[in-house]
Amino acid sequence: MTPWGWAVLAVVAAGVAMGAWVRFGPRPTGEGPWILEHRVAPEFLVEGSTLTVRGFRNFAWTSATAFEPHWEERRFDLDRVERVWYVLAPLARGWRGPAHALVSFEFEDGAFLAISVEARRREGRRYGFVKGILRRFELIYVAGDERDLVGLRALHRGGDVYAYPAAASPEGARALLLEMAQAANRLREHPEHYHTIWNNCTTRIVDHVNRVTSRPVGRSWRILLSGYSDVLAHELGFLDGAGPDGTPGAGGIRELRARWYVNERAREWADADDFSIRIREPSRSE
Repeated sequence: MTPWGWAVLAVVAAGVAMGAWVRFGPRPTGEGPWILEHRVAPEFLVEGSTLTVRGFRNFAWTSATAFEPHWEERRFDLDRVERVWYVLAPLARGWRGPAHALVSFEFEDGAFLAISVEARRREGRRYGFVKGILRRFELIYVAGDERDLVGLRALHRGGDVYAYPAAASPEGARALLLEMAQAANRLREHPEHYHTIWNNCTTRIVDHVNRVTSRPVGRSWRILLSGYSDVLAHELGFLDGAGPDGTPGAGGIRELRARWYVNERAREWADADDFSIRIREPSRSE
């Protein structure tokens, strides 16, 4: 057999082995022991217009690995959902390829509810790209305070963080929130594997958006390389291009990135009770 023939055979064998692992490998169980950050899976309860979130995470981080754990129960008025924000944290400064994405819901009273889809890790197991492909992690929807979920990435993990306002109506924001809440609740009874490429933080957000919008996102390499997902969202008209004073901006992605870059404001207002409001204020140079 020629070298090319052996190469093709090796690729086919690897594909068969991967397919067999996915089809017959270990099934998700929903059982730990989980790392402390993922120990509590949130539960969303809806009664009338009241959304109660049990297992709302509100950790106080002092470094990328040190924190004071705290979970609580919070209530939100679904009739007062005002806006949804798309939060993007590229994992590397020199290349906007891999990134973590999450969404945050703003309410008229100034409250925020952040939801982050993550690879749920068991104790002693570190995250890894290949491990994610081999389905070594399960999925978890972390619901929490922005000083926890956004502050951790802006203050302690060393990466850039952007919080973009989505061009969604309050009704659309509410529909997306309820869609994600239902998915999080389903995972409590029917756990799923995380997958680095096909079932991750960004693909789940895209799936939820597609279920509540008449304009589906479609397929794009910028979903796989999610550090560029803000470009895709902007091109599709999913990001609000308004400037600091509410007037329409020029619409360029560079302008939006400069406006909604939160790291500097997060450092300035790290201890503020109104952290979420402050990190969205115009900087002194704007």
